[in-house]
Amino acid sequence: MKRTGWVFCLFAALVLPGVVKAQTTLRYTDHEPYGNMRTHIIKNTFFNAIEHESQGRIKIDAHWNGEISSSYNALETLSQGERADIGIVVPEYNPEQLPRHQLFKSFPLGPDSGNAQVQFFHRVFSEYPQFAAELDNNNLVMLQFFLGYPAAFFTTRSGVGPAQLTGTRWRTASFWHQSFLRNAGATPVTLPWNSKIVDALQKGQLDGLLVNVDSGDDIGAPRSAPYIQLSPALWLGHVYLLVVNKQTWNALSPQDRAAIQRAAASTEHALGSWLDTSLNRMAKQLEQQGAHVHFLSRKECNQWRDATRYQQVQARWIEQQESKGVTDAGRLLQSVSMLLSDSIEENQ
Repeated sequence: MKRTGWVFCLFAALVLPGVVKAQTTLRYTDHEPYGNMRTHIIKNTFFNAIEHESQGRIKIDAHWNGEISSSYNALETLSQGERADIGIVVPEYNPEQLPRHQLFKSFPLGPDSGNAQVQFFHRVFSEYPQFAAELDNNNLVMLQFFLGYPAAFFTTRSGVGPAQLTGTRWRTASFWHQSFLRNAGATPVTLPWNSKIVDALQKGQLDGLLVNVDSGDDIGAPRSAPYIQLSPALWLGHVYLLVVNKQTWNALSPQDRAAIQRAAASTEHALGSWLDTSLNRMAKQLEQQGAHVHFLSRKECNQWRDATRYQQVQARWIEQQESKGVTDAGRLLQSVSMLLSDSIEENQ
């Protein structure tokens, strides 16, 4: 009987791996619909790599388009860990919980290649534990960061670019970019993000939009503002954090945690070229639709940087954060600034 039982267990291990291999399903939440640049690489590269590296032990139950949580409540949803285990958190929508993560958008320019941008964020998150600590304070662990398209200037007429903004009216969402536009001589206009923005462009109530290029395309801006000026260096500093609930992470076996980390590393390796390829594809699509796309030179980008007087804006932000108890805001921003400058110089 003992021999018969041993033979059965051996048979089960070889033929019925599901009998001896426990499977973990992680529920994923994302506020965006599946199919754009970021969601595509998450599903088809990162999630596939997780399943491969874990030898099928980990499955991802993905929910898109805000089915579980919106962009504004994703941090709370994932921190609680009841409705979702992993998902995307956007720091910009959680400034009180993630104050240090806001500083990336305070830089009007970044490296002008996807690989350099990825390497920059890798260094920042590796060398400065303050960012992981903010997530830990919210019961979260970052698995991998993702990046989006750069910003673009959508204008209703030609000849209006980053150096010709005096007296013009623009819509942008970020408080950083509103200050940049104001310092460059433009007037930021507050409008809800909906189809009425296109009407405002058509009626001359707006001269342009400063927004990530894919969002401008999604809302139909090129129909009324067909003159588009962009550059990979207009990077937005917009980082998407793919995080996991801390209790969920700690409950995984060491083997499964290692499998996810290997999947993250291979995904990060592919991310930079994916950013560049996707941007070039987007620019060609816009041109095919009749838009006039101009890639800004480094000189033109630097004119925008100088016009923003971004260091003055950063100084005000540091004062505000220190008054709220974020006493290392100034030191951290200075350190990140040095890393960013090195990255830009190395990539030129």
